Amino acid sequence: MLRSYSEINAKIKSGKAVVMSADEFISLVEEKGLSAAARTVDVVTTGTFGTMCSSGAFLNFGHSSPRIRMQKAWLNGVPAYAGIAAVDAYIGATELPEDDPLNSNYPGEFRYGGGHVIEDLVSHRPLSLKAISYGTDCYPRKSIDTTITIDDINEATLFNPRNAYQNYNCAVNLSGRTIYTYMGMLKPNLGNAHYSSSGQLSPLLKDPHFKTIGIGTRIFLGGGTGYVAWHGTQHFPSIQESPDGKSLGPAGGTLAVIGDLKQMSPRWLKGVSFTGYGSSLAVGIGVPIPLLSEEIALYAAAADRDLYAPVVDYSDAYPGRKPGNLGQVSYADLKSGKITVQGKEIPTAPLSSYPMAREIAGILKERISSGSFLLAEPVQLLPSPADGRSGKVLNG
Repeated sequence: MLRSYSEINAKIKSGKAVVMSADEFISLVEEKGLSAAARTVDVVTTGTFGTMCSSGAFLNFGHSSPRIRMQKAWLNGVPAYAGIAAVDAYIGATELPEDDPLNSNYPGEFRYGGGHVIEDLVSHRPLSLKAISYGTDCYPRKSIDTTITIDDINEATLFNPRNAYQNYNCAVNLSGRTIYTYMGMLKPNLGNAHYSSSGQLSPLLKDPHFKTIGIGTRIFLGGGTGYVAWHGTQHFPSIQESPDGKSLGPAGGTLAVIGDLKQMSPRWLKGVSFTGYGSSLAVGIGVPIPLLSEEIALYAAAADRDLYAPVVDYSDAYPGRKPGNLGQVSYADLKSGKITVQGKEIPTAPLSSYPMAREIAGILKERISSGSFLLAEPVQLLPSPADGRSGKVLNG
């Protein structure tokens, strides 16, 4: 072991910790070699900023007079799930207004949804709150129609069941028509390719075996401080391999994360709309990687050229849940602006922002270097790759 959590935190408190962003650490390893770089640096910071559909917020509105036990609730016309307690609700990032035309005039625009409500909350904008109830002896009020801001309510907790996907597909379209997906608009006949990862800055690509990221890990979340609450839904940690046995990097680990929405910023939580698909929320996440060992440093030093994404057809294979892919491409190739699929050169574009991921890694670096952000040792590590789950195929 090179160092422990307690040793690193002691250095952070004294202002002596050496902290680098992941891209800076990659350059240092190329210059000095892995061992020397690992002995020099205490913490590597990561960052990602992109659409993360499995996101939302728990809200406690406080009690009216007389009291109401909310049966159904709407924020700016977007339904919030109120089947929790009297004035608690959960607003999901992909929820849509009940009168939204959806895809009835295909492709739909989906201009406003739950992700936009969350952005409005952290922006301290006023929102319409409407709720109805059947009335009880202890909660006699049957309706309320008022205006709130995030400052008026008791608690607002961002809780995202599945964020920071370890790796994701590069999406293409083999069909002869334009399709509209959560990976954006895909042109026919391999007209374009979209991907969604910050590559060498992406948190879970830098710790593929969850050596340092686990339940209780303190993170940058939406501009504030958050924590890893659990492994995320659809958590399938594994390592991709080529047919000849070459490691192609991590696959599908995810995180469930939690934090105080009142600490967060609309710069790092933004409502987004996907034509023909729906609404969602773009989330900024940064995770510190303590270099406890040279093995952890080796993973943290993985560059875009070492990390691969599977190319998947979203016109048939993905919606039909058909196994296999069209090959693997490195993030270096994806970021070059073009890749070759089935012998055809096609343009690429990211759905996540590398400049903003780099900014998050830089902010987290500054917070740690200044002593305002200590590392939290996980109480329990996330499931190992051997514990990956397989999802049942639903029928009916």
